Amino acid sequence: MPKGPKGQKRPADVIGNAVKVMKIATGEECEELTEDGKDKAAQSLGRRGGRARAERTTPVRIEALLDISKASKALADYKLRGGVTLEQLKKQLGLDKK
Repeated sequence: MPKGPKGQKRPADVIGNAVKVMKIATGEECEELTEDGKDKAAQSLGRRGGRARAERTTPVRIEALLDISKASKALADYKLRGGVTLEQLKKQLGLDKK
């Protein structure tokens, strides 16, 4: 039997699924809701990893990332308006630190 997005058992055929939905809607059957299906340990590790990365990122690196982001967004905008080279764009934005 196939499983729904949160691990619920669902009928494989369309008619069976329609009957199940009707029974849930009329109250003949109650819907089985489980947890969200995500591993709590993995969620915790993901949160800790993101926080650690944010703490170790230096202000210089943040500034460099912002410059790169600004340049790529502007480049995409200029390409939509007829195209421009990356060097021309860097000059216009003042990012050609020579």
